[in-house]
Amino acid sequence: MVRENLRATVLGFVAAVGVFALLFYFAGVDDLVATLRDADPQYLVFVLLATLAWLAAWSLSLNTVLDVLGVELSYVSSFLVFAGATFSNNITPFGQAGGEPVTAYLISRAADAEYERSLAAIASVDTLNFVPSITIALVGAGYFATEVALSTNENILAAIGAVVALAVLVPGLVYAGWRRRYRLEARVVSALTPLIRSLADRLPRVSVPTPEGIERRINGFFRAIERVASNPRGLALALGASAAGWLCQMLALWLAFGAIGVDVRLSVALVVVPIAAIAGVTPLPGGAGGIETVLVVLLLAAPLPTITEPIAVAAVVIFRGAIYWVPTILGGAVVAWIGSGLGIGAGPE
Repeated sequence: MVRENLRATVLGFVAAVGVFALLFYFAGVDDLVATLRDADPQYLVFVLLATLAWLAAWSLSLNTVLDVLGVELSYVSSFLVFAGATFSNNITPFGQAGGEPVTAYLISRAADAEYERSLAAIASVDTLNFVPSITIALVGAGYFATEVALSTNENILAAIGAVVALAVLVPGLVYAGWRRRYRLEARVVSALTPLIRSLADRLPRVSVPTPEGIERRINGFFRAIERVASNPRGLALALGASAAGWLCQMLALWLAFGAIGVDVRLSVALVVVPIAAIAGVTPLPGGAGGIETVLVVLLLAAPLPTITEPIAVAAVVIFRGAIYWVPTILGGAVVAWIGSGLGIGAGPE
């Protein structure tokens, strides 16, 4: 199992390198290098600070959800755990969907909490993070529409149409799932019980759990999700922190353009960053390569004559270089620290 996961990760990174090679070839390597060489160091520092502010905001969202679930973890520890969570997402195919089990393990180790409660916490945070991204994208699209005539650009219109569709579809699915949560829970128990028992039977030194034990753990996961959803104050605080984090990411992209001396509307970043984030569900580790490609396509589709291929790719390289590598390096150290058995501490600061 570990060997198969490692193989999938290695293949994912090889594919990501191939995507980047094509992207750099499309932009023109010489022009891209020249653009990056002239980047303003002061702006690069601001991009880094915006990245850290994004991590801090989403760490507050995680800390809030953990508090609602009765899991004691200081904010500093939550920041480190969230960095570790982002690291696991960035090296795992399918992004958050692939990294959540590892993240839940990190939370359970750091806070000495039940695994299913930890999994419910990170699943809740990931779900909550999606809501403000679509809202901000709609606001950005509306503002952008007042500044630029969009009727002549089918690509931008299609992107905005996709945002509107997601804004309607996702809340509808969440509402339908919430109304039928007990029926959904029963189906999950029925589907996962034989799968978990079969998998545990094949793993060495792992006892096969009983059907009752599996049902109890899955029930605990759903009850934890229900507890988060029924806490208005916690939801509001977590959503506010999530929105602040998204704004920091969008600010980082805007600053990346400033670093290469190009002035673009902030509303452009409000639209393209949330849409490109959807590419994180690709089999590429952390969406590396996929997110960058979508960002470049959307930026070039915007009716802005100042954005050429080398400029778009250079800005995306700076932006994603910070958003991807800062939490990957920091989170990798956290994962190694927790994996060593030393832990990072729980409880109030």
